[in-house]
Amino acid sequence: MSVGAWEPESAANACSDKTQFDRNQLQRFIAAAQSSAPLMESLAEADQRDSRLIRLPAQSWLEESAHWSDEQLWQLIRFFTLAEMQLPGWDAGAESAVIPLSKALRQRNTPLSREQLLWIRQNSNNRYLPYGPL
Repeated sequence: MSVGAWEPESAANACSDKTQFDRNQLQRFIAAAQSSAPLMESLAEADQRDSRLIRLPAQSWLEESAHWSDEQLWQLIRFFTLAEMQLPGWDAGAESAVIPLSKALRQRNTPLSREQLLWIRQNSNNRYLPYGPL
């Protein structure tokens, strides 16, 4: 029996590969959030099954948020809020992508408005949104 050596760089690369974002997919999520149709109707089946995205580490979302405008981040927040309620397997609780995306907006000095906060409350039963566990 042979024993291999663990190489930290390989493990780090494998970890970072897990959090690669498909920006085209995120654009589709934004379009679905802007649509008046339910997500089950406006998303392809493959996108509906990709629920791992909502539970990616907060740091990954904070880094990815640098590539998106404030309005696009709001649309992603809307998408993930709706996805938890409308798509099977997308419940995320305190791990929801909404939390780091909201934090990214606060770090830009453009926090969610009162209307946006009310919209989240009206469209979600996740008690952790938008700021996470307190």
